Amino acid sequence: MTSKTIIGLTGGIGSGKSAISNKFEQLGINIVDADIVAREVVAIGSDGLNQIHTRFGFNILNEDKTLNRAKLREIIFNNESQKIWLNNLLHPMIREQIVYQLNQVISPYAILVAPLLFEHGLNKLCYRCLLIDVPVEMQIHRTTARDNVSIAQVKSIIASQMVREDKLNLADDVLDNSLPLSQADTQVNELHNRYLQLKADP
Repeated sequence: MTSKTIIGLTGGIGSGKSAISNKFEQLGINIVDADIVAREVVAIGSDGLNQIHTRFGFNILNEDKTLNRAKLREIIFNNESQKIWLNNLLHPMIREQIVYQLNQVISPYAILVAPLLFEHGLNKLCYRCLLIDVPVEMQIHRTTARDNVSIAQVKSIIASQMVREDKLNLADDVLDNSLPLSQADTQVNELHNRYLQLKADP
């Protein structure tokens, strides 16, 4: 665990998590991004990549020895036991590295960005949880425009995540990111001032 004041920031695909976390970073707040940590634990030379390589063979690597993520997704999509093995390997590594990075923060509080904050229990590391909320229709529009993927693919990703209503119920704070940019800035500034007043439990 960590004694720091941690704000968990989450939201569905296309909700604008990165844009909002960048605004907090511009205010001098340290950011720990779970997606970046997840890539770090399978980087070249890591124990995570070595164990994946040992289990699945050379076909799981690209020519430059990096992880072939598409191949790995294909394997675990078709094999539940392999998916469980991979999750049991990586999730503790990711959590350990997240806690380590959170303990290095020097800002008054830190932001932990995690798309699956509630699903993976990372909210238990947080003093408060902030949901970046947009309507599902906006999620679909933003993601298809940004990632050049089909509407069906985006709907499939949304369906695999916790439903919006449940996230709204679990969140301590909600930022409406469907509003104009200036209003998002106002919301971030208000939240920032509120979070500066927080004190972590002793």
